[in-house]
Amino acid sequence: MSFEERYSRQVLFPGIGAQGQRRLGKARAIIVGCGATGSVLAGLLARAGVGSLRIIDRDYVEPSNLQRQALFDEADAAASLPKAIAAARKLAAFNSEIVVEPEVADLTPENIERLLSGAQLLLDGTDNFETRYLLNDFAVRSELPWIYCAAVGSYGATMNILPGQTACLACIFPEAPQGALETCETAGVLGPTVSLIASVAAGEALKLLVGAREQLRPTLLSWDSWSNQSSALQTGGPRPDCRACGRREFIHLAGEGRPHITLCGRNSVQIHESARPVDFAVISERLKPHGTVRHNEFVLKFWYEPYEFTLFPDGRAIIKGTSDTAVARSLYARYIGS
Repeated sequence: MSFEERYSRQVLFPGIGAQGQRRLGKARAIIVGCGATGSVLAGLLARAGVGSLRIIDRDYVEPSNLQRQALFDEADAAASLPKAIAAARKLAAFNSEIVVEPEVADLTPENIERLLSGAQLLLDGTDNFETRYLLNDFAVRSELPWIYCAAVGSYGATMNILPGQTACLACIFPEAPQGALETCETAGVLGPTVSLIASVAAGEALKLLVGAREQLRPTLLSWDSWSNQSSALQTGGPRPDCRACGRREFIHLAGEGRPHITLCGRNSVQIHESARPVDFAVISERLKPHGTVRHNEFVLKFWYEPYEFTLFPDGRAIIKGTSDTAVARSLYARYIGS
């Protein structure tokens, strides 16, 4: 398929044109998190011809994802495929001309330099402020543009962040929201809300990548697709008193206060205390007397009632069936090793 044929309708749009399309073909974007918003972002940017996409995600596909996570299907869920791997396969099926790099990993201060290297633009497909603040620290320090994007229930929000020119995430939210926060597990989420917010963010990404910065939206946009309420808050420039922009204190990048064991919703705990290679075949044999176990090259699944283990090749695990970190740590040590 020729360049002219594939992207003809996009090239006809004056804001992009042939020159802009060529710029997209040479562009390099990184999407952190490939769940609801991340999968929509990845699909739209791949179809638009962004030449290089790196997709970073720590999770695997489950049946409950299929309602809103646009790149996955029932076969992905049945195989418990890592979302980054499943997404890369789907993107290659409809645009084999771009490069997609899947990274099955939890973004941390220890691996962020490697995982985010070479990017022109970072896109937020995460589901927690801990990782967003880490992204913000890296982007501000590196003077790298990124786009904040979030959705829960029927509410979604997105904001462009251009370090040195606009307010950053820490300018707008100096501290993470406190108290019992709504999540997809507690409040649900509507697929149309996800698609709406991710589509707006993808449009802003195209503007950035073709160099149309004067067209960028200067607001924190929020929209409730159920109540039809929306707002657009002018974000302004960097705040002199901002921890990141003003004082250049990158506490999240330094790992301050970051837990080694993190809750990741749906009555589960993620354990990622230290990276170490694991041999799925060896561990599978050891676990067989204790429950049901299966594995492919990407994940090992182990069911020991009432718990479900998902083990990744670097030793990271998600243990479903408890939200107690002490219980999860004990189960990991007993069955996987310390």
